[in-house]
This record gives sequence, structure tokens and C-alpha cells, in this order.
Amino acid sequence: MRKNDLINSLAKKGNTLTFEDALKVSNLSRESLRVFLLRLENRGIIERIEKGKYLIIPLGAEKGKYTLHEFIIGSTLIEPYSIAYWSALNYYGLTEQIPTTVFLQTTARKKNQDIKVFSVKYQVVKIKKEKVFGIRKEWIEETQINITDKEKTIIDCLDKPQYCGGIIEVAKALKNNKFDRKKLENYAQRIGNSGVLRRLGYLCELLNIKIKLPKLNTRNYLLLDPTMPEKDTKNARWRLIINLDDKMLGELE
Repeated sequence: MRKNDLINSLAKKGNTLTFEDALKVSNLSRESLRVFLLRLENRGIIERIEKGKYLIIPLGAEKGKYTLHEFIIGSTLIEPYSIAYWSALNYYGLTEQIPTTVFLQTTARKKNQDIKVFSVKYQVVKIKKEKVFGIRKEWIEETQINITDKEKTIIDCLDKPQYCGGIIEVAKALKNNKFDRKKLENYAQRIGNSGVLRRLGYLCELLNIKIKLPKLNTRNYLLLDPTMPEKDTKNARWRLIINLDDKMLGELE
């Protein structure tokens, strides 16, 4: 297959390609295809995202200057995946902070979980299969991507606050009050982490948000925000060590 025919064939499927995709339509041996793709890369027709994955550069665009939305690039890095945590909070306008890293949630193993592509950092977070729910499709630059919905994003951030900039960002998202309360209640129980229930219960109480959560059956205490230093202040009802700065908490009330 000629160069233009191969690129045109693959471009019909999207703006990225994989080695395996090219192998299926090229009728070339694996070794011949490697050489062929290297030539295309050297000529600025494609650009390597990571091993076996390439960005197709449109006619007239310049290699090194052309790229795609970071969510689209992220969608090529692992399968299955969802855009999640701080990236999803920002997408929905639930935080004013702009994360410098794109967070990807997956059940798959990836040797390198911290990836940099075209100067953008990506963090791959592996989770259990039972925690995979609340995923929706969104269109980004004519490409459909997977992203956790608003409620699952909030719950995920309560589950792993280290991937969202800390509990204060979740509190801001809750204060925004643009979520389905029933869905949030359901997700909080479904995630299977009592820490999520405790953090959610405490924050909703602080923000005067009515929410129905099951009674706690634990005596141990855990940190409200595991990304912050420990403090002595405790909340007996939610069995939490309140280790956020008083000023930060005061601004939320």
C-alpha cells in the first residue's frame, strides 16, 4: 500500500493511529512497517505519542507545533480509561484551579504511570473493577472520550484526594451544588470506602447540604485530608481528624 493510501485509510478512523492498526491495513511485515512509519515520522507526516502510537499531522501543519487536546492524547495511552479526578473537576467547572497534569483512571496495569507527551504530564491511576461506574461520553474536537460524571468525580476525589489537589477542592465542588444528590448518595455507598462516606458527610454538614448516608460502624479515625499534615482536632460524629487550616474551612462555611 502506498504512503498516501495508508495514511488516508487510517485518518478515516481518527487523528491518531497505532502500529497494530497500520499493520492490519498495510499488508506489510512488522519490520517493513516499522521502517515505513519511521520514514513518515522523519518527514513530519506522523509524530510518536509513545511506543506504537502516533499522531497524524494534517497537511500544512508543522511537526512539533501541531497537537490535539490533551484528553484525546490521554485516551490513547491506556485502555480502558476515563478522564478523572482533578481533570474532570476542571472540565465540569467545579474548580477554578487548572491542573498541570491530566489524570487517567483505569483497571489496567501500565509500567510507566507518570507519562509526559508533547510537554503535557499524564498520571495513570489504577483502580479496582468494582470502582468502575459513573462514566459518560463527551465530544472533544470531534473525538469521543470517556470521562467520569460529576458525581463520580466528586466521589473519586474523596476516595483519593491526592489526585485532585486535596479535600479543599472537593469542598469547593460540593459548594458549587451542581450535582445530582441522589446519585451522589448512591455512588458514595457503591465505592466501598468508609472514608468517602465520612469525608462526604462532614463536608456536607459543614456546607449545610442535606444528604442521606448510612450510619458509621467504625471506631477508628482517619485524616480528613491525607495530603495535609496531621492535627489534634477530631470530629467524633464522622470519626475524622480535621487537619485542614481553620481559615480554609472558614471560607467554605
